[in-house]
Formats: sequence, structure tokens, C-alpha cells
Amino acid sequence: MSKPRAKLTDNFPGCPVESTLGFLDGKWKGVILYHLLENGTLRFNELRRRIPSVTQRMLTKQLRELEEAGLLERTVFAVVPPRVDYTLTPLGLSLEPVITALRVWGKEHVICRDGKKFVVAPEEQVALEAA
Repeated sequence: MSKPRAKLTDNFPGCPVESTLGFLDGKWKGVILYHLLENGTLRFNELRRRIPSVTQRMLTKQLRELEEAGLLERTVFAVVPPRVDYTLTPLGLSLEPVITALRVWGKEHVICRDGKKFVVAPEEQVALEAA
């Protein structure tokens, strides 16, 4: 049986990369970080509207994990109805170049058409643009 990624971060050549990916591991964490980088502080329901495919339970789980990692801060306001704001910490903001690089790569190499995703090499991208 293989070990989870979190257990494999010691003593191998990919340790820094693997450790960083451990913080971003999860289907929605990168998307959450992207939206908080783009928009600053967001409320829970604002995040849900920006990520319509995520369930409330999964969004809550991913937000908690990002908070535990110190990448975002959760502020609860004692009002009715309850208000919860999420904002990036300085550590979370330091991931901006990583998230930006992922976005740039995706814009250059991923094409979404008819509900399907295609990954294309640079030379294929040029051919598609010419067609």
C-alpha cells in the first residue's frame, strides 16, 4: 500500500516541491487561493458563487486546511446572520507567483471546448490559432 503524499516529504530529491504541493493539494485549494489573490477578502458565500462546482462541505474542508496551514485567515463577526470573511495571510500572499505561474501555463496549454479540456503543446497551440 502506498503512503499518502504528506508522509513522503522527507529525504528525497523532490522534498521542497513535494512539500509545497502538499499545501496546495486538494481540488479546490488553488482555485480558492486564486480568487482570494484576485479579490482580496471574500465571504464564504462569495467564494461559493465564484466556484459553483464545489459543495459547501468541501469548500469548508478546504478552507479549514488552508487556515491550518497558515495561508488564510478566517474572521467571524458576531452578527445575525453570521458573517465569516476569508483573507490571505502574508504567507498566503507569498504564493502569488506560484498561482500566477499556474494560471499563465493553463492559459497557454489548456483549451476548454464543448465541456472538455485539452492539453496542447506549444507547437500545437500555434497550429490551433492559425486554423
